[in-house]
Amino acid sequence: MKGLGTYTIFFAFAALLLAGCAGSRGAAGACEGSAACAQEQARPDSLRAKFQLNITQEDGKVQEFDAVLFSVPGKRYRLELTGPLGIGVASMLWTETGWQMVFPTEKLYVKGNGYMVGLLNDNTLPLVHIHQVAALFEGKLLPERFEKTGSKDSSGVTVVSAKESTGRLFSYGEKDGRVQWLLRTGRDGKPEKTVFLDEGTLEGRAMPRNIRFERDGKVFLEIFIKKVTHGKSFSLGTWRLNIPKSFKAVGE
Repeated sequence: MKGLGTYTIFFAFAALLLAGCAGSRGAAGACEGSAACAQEQARPDSLRAKFQLNITQEDGKVQEFDAVLFSVPGKRYRLELTGPLGIGVASMLWTETGWQMVFPTEKLYVKGNGYMVGLLNDNTLPLVHIHQVAALFEGKLLPERFEKTGSKDSSGVTVVSAKESTGRLFSYGEKDGRVQWLLRTGRDGKPEKTVFLDEGTLEGRAMPRNIRFERDGKVFLEIFIKKVTHGKSFSLGTWRLNIPKSFKAVGE
């Protein structure tokens, strides 16, 4: 996709994953076709989510993408991003052996290890706790383990200050028992706000169908959830992502 740029695409991916603010860190393993793996693929908590991803560029123009997430929570994740005419723009795969992102239209890739995904040498891009990825599609909008440190009322919204088990500080707004927004500070010190809109029900689960991401007061990304299907089984090919030898690593 000319004019969009690899780092913008990566940022969109990272921001999308960052939307999931709950979930737990668990063990993971590569799927090699064993009977145990086949059973795991059909776990009740596995899911496939389809959604639209809108990226607002610095000049105000909005680019629209279709996205599909394949998830076996705490085990493995695959994310596909496509542009007009179904052209693949980016793919991500996370397993125990490592994670990788591929940008086919630009013939570039990114690789890493561990459960934190991101570019360590670029503070403008958030590091992502990959095991939190599926929580958004379960309707879980807050971290799984945190401590409330204070609260106050502001224009009918209860603003809660809190601290994650990792020590990271954040705040969120709540009204009538529903989380309205979540606010954190990015690695570069700028505020990163996630706003939850259009409350609805998908597969019997209450969740926002529109999520807006703001950075330093400006909207840069929105997702619109179309469909979430739980209890899915996936083919073995879902958990393979090949990098052609002609592709170069981002930053080379």
